[in-house]
Amino acid sequence: MTADDTTSGEIHTTPDTHPPGTVALVGAGEYLPDMEPVDRPLLARLPTPPRVLVLPTAAAPDGPGVPERWANMGVEHFTRLGAAVEPLMLLTRADADRSDYARQIAAANFIYLSGGKPRYLLETLRDTNCWRAMRAVHAAGGVVAGCSAGAMALGGEVFDFPRPWPTLAGLGLVPGVLVIPHFDELPRYLSAALSAAPHRSTVVGVDGMTALLCSGGEGLVLGRGRVVVIAGRHRTEYRSGDRLPLPPAPSP
Repeated sequence: MTADDTTSGEIHTTPDTHPPGTVALVGAGEYLPDMEPVDRPLLARLPTPPRVLVLPTAAAPDGPGVPERWANMGVEHFTRLGAAVEPLMLLTRADADRSDYARQIAAANFIYLSGGKPRYLLETLRDTNCWRAMRAVHAAGGVVAGCSAGAMALGGEVFDFPRPWPTLAGLGLVPGVLVIPHFDELPRYLSAALSAAPHRSTVVGVDGMTALLCSGGEGLVLGRGRVVVIAGRHRTEYRSGDRLPLPPAPSP
């Protein structure tokens, strides 16, 4: 599908021949050199030359200068990888409804949401013109990547740290999962407690420097760590190169 903007700034979709794109759920480590084995294959998946946008939205509550630092890191990282890249300083909900920002997103084919506060990211993007534009990028065969808070927000449900009960509704680009990033940094008892919390989605823990690439109902693990799928008392670990079926979306 392709995205077309109107004079009102709304983003609409029209049929296209490209298959749906890829969602990358990254545990931690965005823009670091150790993430190159993840990001190079993501760039190679694009149906057209890379046009990357890095959005430090989730870091806006951390104060002045922090989003700018993440944006600069993203630009430097993808420039090293040979991609055309720009920052988009979408920091507020008002920004997320700007028609010029939505057009900029619609012209890209790789959107990267870096880390920060997941609740803030959800409240900023949900049901906005820019989020509709991001969905259209994915539908056109592009990549939408999220790291840490960004990965959490793209799932069907989100733990509202530091209060994991109850969960929040996620943006739903990968509707069947509830992502725990930084999974290798959590004590085993805490990850077990989180997985036992009331929720309807499948818990997916993603280590740092690791990503679960989701496309066409299948996941591919890339990076140096693990992806751990927790269903009830069953834990299944996957390593780089492993493929797995993505959990279905919960029944209404």
